[in-house]
Amino acid sequence: ILAILRNNEMLTWPEKVKFAIGLLPAIIGGQAYVEAQDGLTVQEWMRKQGVPDRVTTEVFIAMSKALNFINPDELSMQCILIALNRFLQEKHGSKMAFLDGNPPERLCLPIVEHIQSLGGEVRLNSRVQKIELNDDGTVKNFLLTNGNVIDGDAYVFATPVDILKLQLPENWKEMAYFKRLEKLVGVPVINIHIWFDRKLKNTYDHLLFSRSSLLSVYADMSLTCKEYYNPNQSMLELVFAPAEEWISCSDSEIIDATMKELAKLFPDEISADQSKAKIVKYHVVKTPRSVYKTIPNCEPCRPLQRSPVEGFYLAGDYTKQKYLASMEGAVLSGKLCAQAIVQDYVLLAARGKGRLAEASMCP
Repeated sequence: ILAILRNNEMLTWPEKVKFAIGLLPAIIGGQAYVEAQDGLTVQEWMRKQGVPDRVTTEVFIAMSKALNFINPDELSMQCILIALNRFLQEKHGSKMAFLDGNPPERLCLPIVEHIQSLGGEVRLNSRVQKIELNDDGTVKNFLLTNGNVIDGDAYVFATPVDILKLQLPENWKEMAYFKRLEKLVGVPVINIHIWFDRKLKNTYDHLLFSRSSLLSVYADMSLTCKEYYNPNQSMLELVFAPAEEWISCSDSEIIDATMKELAKLFPDEISADQSKAKIVKYHVVKTPRSVYKTIPNCEPCRPLQRSPVEGFYLAGDYTKQKYLASMEGAVLSGKLCAQAIVQDYVLLAARGKGRLAEASMCP
């Protein structure tokens, strides 16, 4: 709140006052009010509250793209209000953090080692081809593309929602729990890494939010990440979003567009023709379907982690949890999924014994 009040470069005092008055219903109405705003986009809600469009284009375009990689005219206002609630209620709600190295080594590997230390197994390059069912509609096994079959007492599908929808058995598609997933669709996003031949002066050891029409959040990884630390050269990592119109473009076209935007953000240090800072190398990562698109009226479509199919569970940021479409949300969904399995332990154990008994009676 203090940051907004002190920032006279982006908003005038009359705009700040109108914005503060516009937020009063959310503050007074609490969670019930927040949930009721799911039917409005950020832009629609702002106009309804009498908040000037400039507040949306100057402040909330950056927040919208940071939260969901889409613009305020598409994002559900409930998403913004939930995020603001988190910032207000949780001590470190608005704190940013970076891994000190690349995710496969610093995030994934420790998880794999922990699973293996407890007797678990992690198989890579083992895609699920089909969810095979028993006569009663429960999961019989997972058939992999390499021909192997995975049998289990409980099955967890921890993927983006678009992959789950592709794998759903026909018998399940008309169930209300799964049918609601049709409205949940992943957002296209592009991640860009650019190494420059010099150190940029106007960057910080922090995640930076952009009001650019093409760029969302970015950071100078030579400052924020130990693995990429370099006192003489900058490496920018950027989120290129919204990316729907760009996902099919070539890497060179995307880099050219990015450099034009960076020239606006760093006019003294970067030019589109590289006459100032020069690109040493770059890497473009396209994700045609990333986090679910948080548009109006999609909140009721998010499923609980326990499905109506006995022994089948879901995990992923699109499932019900308080951190919306994010890495934090995905992690929390995994914890909630594990809790559901623990709660169902007696039922699952009895089901497993029944299967063993049936197998022993077979000739």
